[in-house]
Amino acid sequence: MRIAGARPLRAMWLRVFAFLTVVGPGFITANVDNDPGGILTYSQAGAKFGYALLWTLIPTTVALIVVQEMAARMGAVTGKGLSDLIREEFGLRPTFFTMIVLGLADLGNIAAEFAGVASAVGIFGISKYVAVPLAAFVVWGVVVRGTYVVVERLLLVFSLVYFAYPVSAWLSHPDWRLAVTHTFLPDVNDSSEYVVMIIGLVGTTITPWMQFYLQASIVEKGIGTRQYSLSRWDVIIGCIITDVVAFFIVVACGATLYTQGIREIKDAADAAVALAPLAGRFASVLFAIGLLNAALLSAAILPLATAYNVSEGLGFESGLNKKFSEAPIFYWLYTSLVVVGAGFVLIPRLPLIKVIIVSQVANGVLIPFVLFFMLRLINREDLMGTYRNSRVANVIAWSTSAVMVALTVALVWTSIAG
Repeated sequence: MRIAGARPLRAMWLRVFAFLTVVGPGFITANVDNDPGGILTYSQAGAKFGYALLWTLIPTTVALIVVQEMAARMGAVTGKGLSDLIREEFGLRPTFFTMIVLGLADLGNIAAEFAGVASAVGIFGISKYVAVPLAAFVVWGVVVRGTYVVVERLLLVFSLVYFAYPVSAWLSHPDWRLAVTHTFLPDVNDSSEYVVMIIGLVGTTITPWMQFYLQASIVEKGIGTRQYSLSRWDVIIGCIITDVVAFFIVVACGATLYTQGIREIKDAADAAVALAPLAGRFASVLFAIGLLNAALLSAAILPLATAYNVSEGLGFESGLNKKFSEAPIFYWLYTSLVVVGAGFVLIPRLPLIKVIIVSQVANGVLIPFVLFFMLRLINREDLMGTYRNSRVANVIAWSTSAVMVALTVALVWTSIAG
């Protein structure tokens, strides 16, 4: 005699198992978006305006889901990376321009990630001249010596460490009712600082490298149209979780730094240090651990994303499942980016903040082109078939892209003007 309900339960577990086989690309890509630069931006938002900017996380989450879903869908349907498709559909010149600007932007971002490592370990009294080379070596070794499956599993584990931020926020004893109210009811003012901070929050959400890396990961993992319905949930859940983490970072800083009148922080490590006397040493340590984890995760992914993008775009072999001898350009490019990015941080008196600003400007120049390429590609019937965007999806996607372009132009302008 069969137990009633056994069949639905078995079907549910099979569904869960099937989802776990495809989880990874969307979840990891979205979480890496909370890199040291993103953590700094969220910390500044909480310190300067308390909970007032939490409402921006809802539209930015929607925008992130829209763009990431398109990249993942193209990878699953075509079996090709975004760089490959741009080269095949638009020619070598646009591809070469895109790869050059993307490479320069990513190099600045990679330097910023290793700067995040230096800032995080500095809280614990460890010299950057020890920590940064060690971090670079570990990151390089894991990626170069591991297969795609091994690297992905390690990155998933690192992604889970982001849950240190909700605990840190809870220990900060925020006014949860006020925080939730500001999340759903915008508290808008017309001050220039407020507008610039909104631009910064949105500008850190969607960056060019994310679309290239996500699509390349979907392809290398072997996700096709049969698995895509489940993989789509990997993307959606990853996007939601990354902005939930951002919510808790803003809340932690809003409940402590803002209420104590601490309005200026130079990097994310400042926020971690400032939390100690206000929310307790444990909250501060958790915040610092989250920062170090974010820096290491981003330092692994960004060079990898760039190596994928450039190799695919220029027609070279790429992929973690290939040996060094089978994809030498891919691996040498990855190695060079790690070495140069880490080396920047070790140069005495290097104006790293200027390097970061230049990389933001480069991202701003590139994002309109990337969004245009994606929307043109995903609407081609001969390329996407029945998986191309519907009218409703196009309205949402083009509107999202228009807003992103406008905000990114404003971000570039404020970066240059500042």
